[in-house]
Amino acid sequence: MTVPLPRLVTVIGAGAAGLMAAIHAARAGARVILLERTRDGGRKILISGGGRCNILPSELDPSRFVSDSPAPLVRRLLASWPLPAQRAFFETDLGLPLVVEPESGKLFPVSNRAREVRDALVTAACAAGAELRFGAHVTGVEPEAGGWRVALEDREGVHAGAVIVGTGGLSVPATGSDGFGLGLARRLGHVVHPTYPALTPLTADPPVHAALAGVSLPVTLRARTAGGRVTTRGGFLFTHRGYSGPAVLDISHLAVRSRLRGDDPRQSIRVQWSEDDRGTWDRRLQHRSPQSVLAMLRQSLPSRLAERLILEAKVDPATQLAQLPREGRRELVIRLSDYDLPWTGDEGYQKAEVTGGGVALGEVDPATLESRRHHGLYFCGEVLDAFGPIGGYNFAWAWATGRAAGLGAAKARPEG
Repeated sequence: MTVPLPRLVTVIGAGAAGLMAAIHAARAGARVILLERTRDGGRKILISGGGRCNILPSELDPSRFVSDSPAPLVRRLLASWPLPAQRAFFETDLGLPLVVEPESGKLFPVSNRAREVRDALVTAACAAGAELRFGAHVTGVEPEAGGWRVALEDREGVHAGAVIVGTGGLSVPATGSDGFGLGLARRLGHVVHPTYPALTPLTADPPVHAALAGVSLPVTLRARTAGGRVTTRGGFLFTHRGYSGPAVLDISHLAVRSRLRGDDPRQSIRVQWSEDDRGTWDRRLQHRSPQSVLAMLRQSLPSRLAERLILEAKVDPATQLAQLPREGRRELVIRLSDYDLPWTGDEGYQKAEVTGGGVALGEVDPATLESRRHHGLYFCGEVLDAFGPIGGYNFAWAWATGRAAGLGAAKARPEG
């Protein structure tokens, strides 16, 4: 009696989602070939968290994800592999103990080495029986009788029963991102929501705050949109070209999309430079005290920033609080609690953490991530239309969708 061979699943892309898909497809019994154009894969894993790899958040709020697809689909995909189960996979299955960074709530490997995370995933894929082919440049994916043909540059192609697209984002092209998956989805007739750089630094031209480069502090940023108010809190960093830091990255998609739409005026982003709001600053600045305005602001803000805000308010920094004119106080309060950030552009995909937009979530089966248009074709990771804030959210998305696609591809029955 002839025993049929397991279904061959080809995974394109050895990033976070692709490696997770390969691991779970192979463990579920499929023959797996993982194709990766770079020489080692996992390039975004290696640079994440400044080389430390923020594997996961300690808490996951699905409402913080941004997508043009229905929010219930985002929640369902994340719920397919809950955060505690993801953490257990890394700690128990892969043997990578994680530690919470108290000030940020981010989970990092105890070793603080991103390479250890990437290598553990590659090792797990190989141990499960997946065949990893590095330096394999995929040039095309086409349906054929009984499955799919994956064409490769300078080598023989692969004929597979199922294909998992775990590549396709546009962010950080230096890591090998080239948008292949997005182009493939479009060619095969899928709805792809307009893409844009997300979680990217903002710029100012001219760089009006270049003299503050290197100054960092925790802030609150606010923006009003048609959908309501968006608020982010976290680190803010002045750069030679503009503004960065988690708080800026988390709200940058509003600025980017406003620029791409050609809005006039563009999206306004307001800064509260400390925990003190407008009312608190107004009361503090009315103290009948001989203390100078600069001395008082230095108690709450970095010196260079305090000096700059006072200069913009046209107030003499040596002015005693008791002598501060009403108009000067009003101008200072606005700049301290409701500062209009003078952004003009952004750093684009070169420095974007992720790609916004992508394959509409309604185009895939939420249980398996199989295309609703083509049997045996699956999408996972950044190519899908959803991204979360800084802090491990986008890895959680990659792990969950990669696992779902791997299991779905391995367990699916051949068409017909």
